[in-house]
Amino acid sequence: MQKTVNVKELIENSKSRGRNRLIEKSVPIILFLVASISVLTTIGIVFTLIVEAVLFFKEVSLIEFFTSTKLAPLAKDPSFGILPLINGTLITTVIAMLVAIPIGLTAAIYLSEYASEKVRKQLKPLIEILAGIPTIVYGFFAFTFVTPLLRQFIPSLEPVNVLSPGIVMGIMIIPLVASLSEDAMSAVPNSMREGALALGATKFEVTMRVVIPAAISGIVASFVLAISRAIGETMIVAIASGSNKVFTFDITQSMQTMTAYIVEFTSGDAGSGTVGYHSLYAVGITLFVFTLMMNLLAQFISRKFREEY
Repeated sequence: MQKTVNVKELIENSKSRGRNRLIEKSVPIILFLVASISVLTTIGIVFTLIVEAVLFFKEVSLIEFFTSTKLAPLAKDPSFGILPLINGTLITTVIAMLVAIPIGLTAAIYLSEYASEKVRKQLKPLIEILAGIPTIVYGFFAFTFVTPLLRQFIPSLEPVNVLSPGIVMGIMIIPLVASLSEDAMSAVPNSMREGALALGATKFEVTMRVVIPAAISGIVASFVLAISRAIGETMIVAIASGSNKVFTFDITQSMQTMTAYIVEFTSGDAGSGTVGYHSLYAVGITLFVFTLMMNLLAQFISRKFREEY
């Protein structure tokens, strides 16, 4: 009887070890497949953009696309110059960063160097709530509140313009700058602060001359990522900046960004297979290159100037 029991136990143990070996072999494969989803998705997106963009550039030359200031895709004699879209995108991004960088960095300095632990735990989540608001809400806020408010001080401001969405985009990006910059400054060892204070430096001098230089890689990386976020913003500019395809530097006028152009044409203005339809992919791949360059720049800055403690 004892021998029978031992044989059964051996059989069960053998089956259990077999299942364990199977699991051990299959888990790495499953994890690899899951990890490769994002890579395969990126490859698929890039492939689609390139294939459709090639069809566009068979009809429109690269020189015209990147140098012409005239964009009229639905005209009888259509023209496809992307400079008005790049101009509108960059102007709104600059306005957004002029708002986000000073406010976000100031908030990060306060949270990291001046706020108590209790205040920091309460205030930081409140700031990050801004990141959870849908961008379409920001768009209507810019159109229905910020623009009428600005027109009281700037009478020449058009009902749709780039100033208002630029400011609201900056407000939306503040949590990104503040949170990442605060994390970078909090990573600076307290021994560096204490050493500077022991030498007679004030709290402000320690912040400006010790903490910020030590955390500069993370701070600059947060700026670059914020720029990338602003370049790719869609709903705010689609609602509040209008669709005027002109090359101008007047921030009181309506302009169109690359993302807003894509939204406009995907709403049904361009028939499938037309040059205007393929222009969406040409603009899309240009936008993809812009954001990719910003992300690569952020990674380069982080690696180049990172301080190890």
